[in-house]
Amino acid sequence: MGFKCSSELKAGRKNLMKNVAIVLAAGQGKRMNSKVQKQYLLIKDRPVLYYTLNSFETSPLISEIILVTGKDEIEYCRKEIVENYGFTKVVKIVAGGKERYHSVYEGIQAIDSADYVLIHDGARPFVNYEIIERACAAVEEYKACVVGMPVKDTIKIADEEGFAAQTPDRRKVWQVQTPQVFEYELIKNAYEKLMIEEPEGITDDAMVVETMTDHKVKLVEGSYRNIKITTPEDLDIATIFCGL
Repeated sequence: MGFKCSSELKAGRKNLMKNVAIVLAAGQGKRMNSKVQKQYLLIKDRPVLYYTLNSFETSPLISEIILVTGKDEIEYCRKEIVENYGFTKVVKIVAGGKERYHSVYEGIQAIDSADYVLIHDGARPFVNYEIIERACAAVEEYKACVVGMPVKDTIKIADEEGFAAQTPDRRKVWQVQTPQVFEYELIKNAYEKLMIEEPEGITDDAMVVETMTDHKVKLVEGSYRNIKITTPEDLDIATIFCGL
């Protein structure tokens, strides 16, 4: 797969670029079966969003954070999350939109200047320094990259009647995660074009670049622990991870 372990990365890598992280925390989390939005659920007495923001706050490679949340949660995030935990890199908190890609667009619009943009789900609390470092190194070379991991299971492509139609080579199938990282002008232009055309079926930022430009997106090693909190079972797993 060509993975690089942490020891092979540039030692003492300094941030010479302005890397801005957009953290998306506007999701409703309907599959969680909870009245509390998933990004505010607690893992060992701290909200999921705390762990996510803390990873970017403590990374020397990140210059600023744009937090995108629901319109009604802006003040709550400001007081209970950003100010309460002292996240000084959060420079703006903006309201998201109807769909995920609308929220990303609002985050991009809030950036004053940047060299590279990292787009990350607020409900992925286990992003870490090594993942951020690998992604930042890759984007400088490829201009567009996403973190992910090869799938562990055999994947079947179903036909319209629910029968197995294809079995793709597992060695070539990845489960995509975040952050997804892009050169600022590339992702900005891609999203501006997207907002004009608004095609259906856009599920992530890499797909925006793939659809709206002719630029290829590099796959970069993430971590099997870089899970997204989506269901109650995920919260149980997250609690175990925090204890390790």
